[in-house]
Amino acid sequence: MPHFPMDSPDPVRSLPARRSVLGAMAATAASPTLPGLSSPASAASAAPVAQPRALPGGGDLGPNVIVFDPSTSGIQAKLDEVFRQQESAQFGTGRYALLFKPGTYNGLNAQLGFYTSIAGLGLSPDDTAINGDVTVDAGWFNGNATQNFWRSAENLALSPVSGTDRWAVAQAAPFRRMHVRGGLDLAPTGYGWASGGYIADSRIDGSVGPYSQQQWYTRDSSVGGWANAVWNMVFSGVQGAPAQSFPNPPYTTLDTTPVSREKPFLYLNGSEYRVFLPERRTNARGTTWGSGTPRGTSLPLTQFYVARPGVTAATLNAALAQGLHLLLTPGIYHLDQPIQVDRAGTVVLGLGYATLIPDNGVTALRTADVDGVRLAGFLIDAGPVNSSTLLEVGPTGASASHSANPTTVQDVFIRIGGAGAGKATTSMVINSRHTIIDHTWVWRADHGTGVGWETNRADYGIRVNGDDVLATGLFVEHFNKYDVQWYGQRGRTIFFQNEKAYDAPNQAAIQNGNVKGFAAYKVADSVTTHEGWGLGSYCYYNVDPTIVQHNGFAAPNTPGVKFHDLLVVSLGGQGQYEHVVNETGAPTSGTSTVPSTVASYP
Repeated sequence: MPHFPMDSPDPVRSLPARRSVLGAMAATAASPTLPGLSSPASAASAAPVAQPRALPGGGDLGPNVIVFDPSTSGIQAKLDEVFRQQESAQFGTGRYALLFKPGTYNGLNAQLGFYTSIAGLGLSPDDTAINGDVTVDAGWFNGNATQNFWRSAENLALSPVSGTDRWAVAQAAPFRRMHVRGGLDLAPTGYGWASGGYIADSRIDGSVGPYSQQQWYTRDSSVGGWANAVWNMVFSGVQGAPAQSFPNPPYTTLDTTPVSREKPFLYLNGSEYRVFLPERRTNARGTTWGSGTPRGTSLPLTQFYVARPGVTAATLNAALAQGLHLLLTPGIYHLDQPIQVDRAGTVVLGLGYATLIPDNGVTALRTADVDGVRLAGFLIDAGPVNSSTLLEVGPTGASASHSANPTTVQDVFIRIGGAGAGKATTSMVINSRHTIIDHTWVWRADHGTGVGWETNRADYGIRVNGDDVLATGLFVEHFNKYDVQWYGQRGRTIFFQNEKAYDAPNQAAIQNGNVKGFAAYKVADSVTTHEGWGLGSYCYYNVDPTIVQHNGFAAPNTPGVKFHDLLVVSLGGQGQYEHVVNETGAPTSGTSTVPSTVASYP
């Protein structure tokens, strides 16, 4: 595993502005199941699809959803027990949701490991107050936080013991709908490498200290201050955000978010579980809950099919056809056919990183071209037989307008390889117009098991065919060809983070006709209107450091296609970029890991 020299230990004045390269060290595999916490539900627990009677809505949330109230004894011991299992289980099978009923909890430190979600069950974050911390640190990885993936915190109010909470994460680790009554530290203890991250609909009363975080996106929130920037800090609709100043310091600041709709969440209305569906906002700024009850609608849990691991895809589809929504409880779900969402307004909500694995090369989930589908909170893990696609929003040729009620894809993460060999030609395809992709990490694995240039072959990350699509918080990495291809008109992206594939064997393997390498973000030549803010691409061609990447971004050179605040970085000189966007931008050079930037294009 390569190491770059650390800078001065002073976390503010001289920051470790270097990405830790994710090397061959993989975290421990599946750990033994915790007694009394995790036992996979059998397929028999779900009604077979052929059974004539209707599938029931509602029901028990299963053994991997652990619910606390203020009178529960041994909360800290249970939190510690889950953390011991999940701390280093990067590619393990454990999945947990830790849910706290409204009330006040004292003296807790909830350390979060892999595939662990913590959330309050109030309608507002302030309904569930923890006098203590929700902590992510990197002791398991020697102070390196660049592999702290797949964990989340939502809908809680924290009063940190020291006055500052620590949330040192990398990709796929959202911090949503949180109220921190103090500061928030985004770096690990010791200010080691960190590469995150995402905050939305949250209020941090004190200052946020990114310190060693290379990049971050914060949306529709409120902060008491922001301490520094390394490569790429992006804000939209954030009260208290620093002023626009890219590239020095590299702050990209939009006053509002053009369109947003917060993620659905589970809450308690008395003793009844319901799912709240926040309403769409335009030109949003600040949180949805700061002035009282959030605006939106809610559904009783009885309108959801509560799925347990072992259920078949046929049963899930029968529940959808019956008019139920889907709540995926924590665990692994093998699919022998796609989950097909055909009804407008359908909610598919995962808890605790519920994971869908398509078998025999099928697509994991497809939607019809209908209004208001909400996909949220689950992971799709490619299977060993190549899937042409893993997630499709709308069918090919979808053209209906969904401007008033778009489909949202939120905290839906995709992985190819790492936990075992997986393949997919194109991971995510967006055909429906007006879709909002709000925080995704689409990752062809560069470490773990089942990893190699052809072993976990995945040519394309995201392909956007639909018009008027908005991406807020787009993380797409390591694909064999294009990471993002955008064919739709009037597309917009606010924040993009990318690394090109580390493992390209030579220049010929990535050659794109006469062009050296496939751009990380490619806007099709047919597009006349497109805009992006705060986009970054990094290369680390460690197999053949002589590889040259022509640019990070490629787009038609036309006035309607605009970019703001672009950067490319060569990590330690392992491969180089010739330009930033098209033929514009200085080349990277040497081993200094200094970004080449373009503040405005064209």
